[in-house]
Amino acid sequence: MSAFLLLLLMFVPQPGSSVLQRLYCSISDSCECDFRPNIRGLEWDLYKNVYGQHLAQDVVSEEVARFLRDQNPDRPLVLSFHGSSGTGKTLVSSMLGTHLYGSAMSSPHVHQFIPTLHFPAAGDLDQYREDLKSWVQGNLTECARSVFIFDEMEKMPLGLVDVLEPFLGPSHVVFRTNYRKAIYVFISTAGEDVINRAALDQRQAGRDREEIRLEDLQDAIAQALYQNRTSGLFNSSILQQKLITRFVPFLPLSRRHVERCVQAQLCQLGSCDRSDVVGSVGGDMTYVPLPGQYFSTTGCKMVPAKIHFFL
Repeated sequence: MSAFLLLLLMFVPQPGSSVLQRLYCSISDSCECDFRPNIRGLEWDLYKNVYGQHLAQDVVSEEVARFLRDQNPDRPLVLSFHGSSGTGKTLVSSMLGTHLYGSAMSSPHVHQFIPTLHFPAAGDLDQYREDLKSWVQGNLTECARSVFIFDEMEKMPLGLVDVLEPFLGPSHVVFRTNYRKAIYVFISTAGEDVINRAALDQRQAGRDREEIRLEDLQDAIAQALYQNRTSGLFNSSILQQKLITRFVPFLPLSRRHVERCVQAQLCQLGSCDRSDVVGSVGGDMTYVPLPGQYFSTTGCKMVPAKIHFFL
């Protein structure tokens, strides 16, 4: 049957082929859209352009590679990014789009949701749930390899993302849609206290931050999310059913990490030799705690604005 539909797709012109495309993708395990994964490129980008995040670098590269090696996964890949502002969460999610589809957020198969833009009115929760379910189902029907990114989860209306639960589990088909090759990314500052405390304890004990292990933080982050009313996953069935593949911690950034961000952006502007600007921007950031001043309160988020001020 699927071979027959594939032959039709090859010979039937638009717009009929788009209908057949949706039908084929809904029942086939091999509908790849314009999916062009570049795992080596993703790994290189992570290790070259993401600073101070050994856990995120390792987890994202390993989990994505493992997921894509399996031609018949039993469930989607669900990653949940956590950490303070400016630590690289959105940057890494953008890298996923770039190295899976070659066009980051401009790909029609990479979908980003921002609560203040897409779900601004708490009173419209029921409508948002219907809309989100329909949007995800429709796009999975169009492309089994769709990527869904949910940013600022701490601003997400409570209970909204639970509508995704049927799409995240181990069933083969939901709502007549093959969904097991999709990737979901949740991005949140929730859990930052747990992560920052682990980094601070490590620093104060005189140990290297690279010695922090993923296992040391997974359960603590999950517990913090489940109990936090502003996490977007408060009392969530997604957490209860353990449908998140990995919680990915993003550690707070020190001054040397911030200055690496400054140097990289200066080079993009053709000003690699401006070490004076590197030092000025690094010194103009606010660092905590007092005493110590180990970590930037805004990570690298304010770097572009401060570069233009000091240039």
